[in-house]
Amino acid sequence: MSELLTLADVLEALTGLRPVINPLIITEAAIDSRLVIPGALFVAIPGERVDGHDYVRQAFQAGAVVAFIEHAINPPVTQVDVRPGHYQGLKGSIEAPVCILVGNTVDALQQVAAFWRRKLSLRVIGVTGSVGKSTTKEAIAQVLSQRYKTLKSLANLNNEIGLPLNMLRLTPGHQYAVLEMGFYVPGEITQLCEIALPQVGVLNNIGTVHAERAGSQEIIAQGKGELVEALPPAPEGIAILNYDDPLVRPMQSRTRARVFFYGLDSAADLWADNVEGLGLEGIRLRLHHRKETLFVRVPMIGRHSVHTVLRATAVGLVEGLTWDEIVRGLQESQAQLRLVAVRAENGALILDDTYNASPESTLAALNLLDEIQGRHIAVLGDMLELGQYEREGHERVGARAAEVADVLVTFGVRAHLIAESARRAGMGKAVVHEFEDMDAMIAWLNKNLTGDDAMLVKGSHSLRLDQVVSAMEVVR
Repeated sequence: MSELLTLADVLEALTGLRPVINPLIITEAAIDSRLVIPGALFVAIPGERVDGHDYVRQAFQAGAVVAFIEHAINPPVTQVDVRPGHYQGLKGSIEAPVCILVGNTVDALQQVAAFWRRKLSLRVIGVTGSVGKSTTKEAIAQVLSQRYKTLKSLANLNNEIGLPLNMLRLTPGHQYAVLEMGFYVPGEITQLCEIALPQVGVLNNIGTVHAERAGSQEIIAQGKGELVEALPPAPEGIAILNYDDPLVRPMQSRTRARVFFYGLDSAADLWADNVEGLGLEGIRLRLHHRKETLFVRVPMIGRHSVHTVLRATAVGLVEGLTWDEIVRGLQESQAQLRLVAVRAENGALILDDTYNASPESTLAALNLLDEIQGRHIAVLGDMLELGQYEREGHERVGARAAEVADVLVTFGVRAHLIAESARRAGMGKAVVHEFEDMDAMIAWLNKNLTGDDAMLVKGSHSLRLDQVVSAMEVVR
């Protein structure tokens, strides 16, 4: 095998026949011509609004050497047709750029990613769960990188297209890959596992996010559990399960892998207690594993981050890292990807958590707000895709907001349920303010926010509550 992915590897993956051609190295894959780097494989995906075939030329101009296409493009370049009945083998000197004509470009991308994975000798950690996949992935990768060359998923590329793109960034030098695996429909994680072949599966939790599409938490649990079902038997396979989640714990019966539990219960293999939130300074906790006890302080903010710490620690332990390596990785971790603390013009602290929202993540953000000094203002927007859990989820958030916030500001139609619930929980009508107009809400906040306030801003991404933060934060 060559040191890097080549055109010969790609053609062998697609046809089963290895051509005798000059080495043409492929650096990675992309589906957006604006993200192409020299040596890339460009995958032209036809869509309802945008057809990737219209951007093949731009991809080649940016340095792509190969493109997957489903139909010919103009002006033509070297083209290899690998559809059934068309490919007769290839030999000799091939010059870039090259178009490879396939029946389906996404299928071809997945086929090549699966082929490449099987060529490489490495451990793959699959991470799934309703909340916290990205922060968990970051923390695990930071721990493993203390000893091993580790690749991690870029951004949230965790679906049937994103995961193969990440796989094609792997080289023979990598010893570990930490990959997010998203879920929308049953069977999706099984497909991702067939491509990635994870030996370790980490299950975070089962929440209500995406319940609108999936149907129920039980269906979500069934889909997420496909990860542990796909793991190889022990001792190679290891399922790392959240003992505290009643929908995750039973998954031990769905796997042939060794099961390692983490949680806040002393019945778990790895557990934590004495968890103390230090506001924006992180958290302090005590870890227990077998007969060992360890006091740790880490920069991850919010008491809920204890589960992220436990997941990354569990991976470090089962993969043989020392406590020194694990703690160093945790303390270096930049896993807090989404929530950012900024200052308003008048000095008020703004917790910008506008990337997305579910009941679970919003409750965790409110708990963090509770740890911070000052008057607490919660700006909360609609939480989307909750399906049958929409009313219950918003009402849970409203009840907690009444306990934590001094002032509640809601934005959106569904967020009316948050406001109603907060009032029922005893929050005074004078401190609950509802808006459906962004400009009016920003104007009210600018008038009423004081320099001693701590303000949380959170809602589903499509509400664009980041505009609130942009309008109020100090531009440095």
